[in-house]
Amino acid sequence: MTAMPILPYGAWPSPIDAKSVARADGAPGWPAALGDEVWWTEPRPLEQGRVTLCRARLDEPDEGPKEVLPAPWNARSRVHEYGGRPYLPLEAGGATAVVFTEFSDQRLYLYRPGERTGPVPLTPAPGTPSALRYVEPVAGREGEVWCIREEHTGPAPTDVERAVVAVPLDGSAAEDPGAVRVVASGRRFLACPRLSPDGRRVSWIGWDHPDMPWDSTFLTVAAVDGDGTAASPHDVAGGPGESVVQAEWGDENTLFLVSDASGWWNPYQLTLEPDGTARAPVALAPLTEEFGGPLWQLGPRWILPLQSGLIAAVHGTASTRLAILCPDSGALDDVDTPHTEWSPRLVAAGRAGETVIAVAASPELPPEVIAVSVADRSWRALSRTSGGPEVPPAYVPRPEERVFEGPGGREVHATVYRPRNPEAQAADVERPPYAVWVHGGPTGRAVSVLDAEIAYFTSRGIGVVQVNYGGSTGFGRAYRERLRGEWGVVDVEDAVAVARALAEEGTADPDRLAIRGGSAGGWTTAAALAFSDVFACGVIQYPIVDLVGWRTGETHDFESQYLESLIGPWPQARARYEERSPVNRAEGISAPFLLMQGDEDEICPPVQARRLLERVGEVPHAYLEFQGEQHGFRRAETIRAALEAELSLYARVFGFDAGVPAVELRP
Repeated sequence: MTAMPILPYGAWPSPIDAKSVARADGAPGWPAALGDEVWWTEPRPLEQGRVTLCRARLDEPDEGPKEVLPAPWNARSRVHEYGGRPYLPLEAGGATAVVFTEFSDQRLYLYRPGERTGPVPLTPAPGTPSALRYVEPVAGREGEVWCIREEHTGPAPTDVERAVVAVPLDGSAAEDPGAVRVVASGRRFLACPRLSPDGRRVSWIGWDHPDMPWDSTFLTVAAVDGDGTAASPHDVAGGPGESVVQAEWGDENTLFLVSDASGWWNPYQLTLEPDGTARAPVALAPLTEEFGGPLWQLGPRWILPLQSGLIAAVHGTASTRLAILCPDSGALDDVDTPHTEWSPRLVAAGRAGETVIAVAASPELPPEVIAVSVADRSWRALSRTSGGPEVPPAYVPRPEERVFEGPGGREVHATVYRPRNPEAQAADVERPPYAVWVHGGPTGRAVSVLDAEIAYFTSRGIGVVQVNYGGSTGFGRAYRERLRGEWGVVDVEDAVAVARALAEEGTADPDRLAIRGGSAGGWTTAAALAFSDVFACGVIQYPIVDLVGWRTGETHDFESQYLESLIGPWPQARARYEERSPVNRAEGISAPFLLMQGDEDEICPPVQARRLLERVGEVPHAYLEFQGEQHGFRRAETIRAALEAELSLYARVFGFDAGVPAVELRP
């Protein structure tokens, strides 16, 4: 037997290269159904990051998935800049069609697959490019699709109006803006428009600044007048300190909703009176688990009422499961599959509507579109596509769910991925370098699924730990509200606590700890480098670094007042904004870092990153600004360059040969 070679951590040979990771980066998403047809979105990193539409048939299992939307069409919405569900398959003129938002101009288009004419516009071209944006299309009255419209009315990011609108499918609104009818409006932010089964009522969710949708929202119900507009609206659930994130009609008098009134997002049943008012919501599964999450994108479905009267539901804490809920008894029956993470994007398919479609994954399985039979709980995968490159089983990192102790004894949830490679080992005296990964949001969650980016590093001998710091979702309202007024403190302390704990127990080398994050994770990374001395280097991606600038016009409308809860009231708390900002401590950063940014980012614009660079001292650093990228990297060439640059930084700081192009550090 050949002895396994002893090689330094970081220098282990790996079959997982950056090119293959980048080529297949992303996951299928936003499933929809039309009878036995199942649709979903798929990213195409090799095609400039466009998003296409695919479909498969439940009654043709041997046919496999087919791409529906040809290049260069790109089904992606920019509402809130984070978008949401961008399309709706439907019957139009006796044939299958799809309505979708085209990324390049944000107009709605109607497309009949197979027709030579290609997609045709349904909404008008605005005077300013992309000033009219659409998301979360749903079935409306006959001959219409209803959706959320975001209208940019002026030059400032906050010059925005939103409404639930009805768009005719005959194309008349493409030339006549007046043909788009406003169904409902009133609050600054709107989500989840739903028409009742009898067409007589409409429901939606709304909220106003400075609240975010995980803080306080209102569920509103209104009658639908003869002209197709909402009349006599009533707020029937939600309110200050309560977050309702979804509502679905069971019948014309019943709504099933997801609210965190108990401190956890749980499902409720709400009965409406003839006058539009409502009885008190009844909890269906009052558990210390989450059946909901943050509305970063519009269109998720954690619960799905079925024709049988049962409800499909995604629930859990550190991981999620798919279950079938009986609303009468409260019985919750988990579906037995190998998947440990279910996306909250449930839809019903099949002629009887008793097949649940979802996107699911596990630490061994990449995200895939799954069809689950409610009758016998059998399941099958409809897509084996773009969840990542083929990671050989022996190189798949194994997640270890851990709870660490933070300051004051508080719990900090994290997932540890140790280095894993069957073809190499390190010397007994050497401990591995580790990278602390900080998720974005900050109101978000890191999930334990097969991630080729993690495997890219662990297969080379670099450990990864994902930290669900205080403020993360999945652990109840109290856990996510630890960050109120404490952003830049609690998140940094928790990341530092996890890093130190791994070093103290001998899992990680205390002298070779890195931190890495994007967006809000980029903020925490920059803050950790500026305010602590634990990390030997950092990778900062499309970050927030200047709170004053971000609060006074350097971001989009959706998050323009997010800092009111994360930091404090503006301008009364201005001193806190300035004290917390890494840009004001840039000269004190002593650990080498890599800063990466998209030049079209409207959420964390390049001006923030460039301002940090202007103030750094003599610390070695590199700045990569990628053309054509927005918030997050979608193009294969960008993803590859970013991964190789990150590995190059670690190689230089931690002292190993990476075998990738060296990123030039200045000064």
